[in-house]
Amino acid sequence: MDLWMNILGWVGSICVVAVYGLNSFQVIKTTSPLFYIMNLAGGLLLILFSVYKEAYPNVFINVVWVIIAIPGLIKSFRKV
Repeated sequence: MDLWMNILGWVGSICVVAVYGLNSFQVIKTTSPLFYIMNLAGGLLLILFSVYKEAYPNVFINVVWVIIAIPGLIKSFRKV
């Protein structure tokens, strides 16, 4: 179980960092659904990992991250 949770944590971290980098280098725009999907997926995976590790400050920040990503995702699909 510990191995799988670590894998989920790494995948979540990679999603968040990758989308930040892609946006910073103007490869992906903040209006793109993919931007919000990657943020949402990364945030959810990091929530799972943080709960498992009982790292509640990280749970909090990732819950906020997900709450911000959801309306952005909905808005981005309405523009498509």
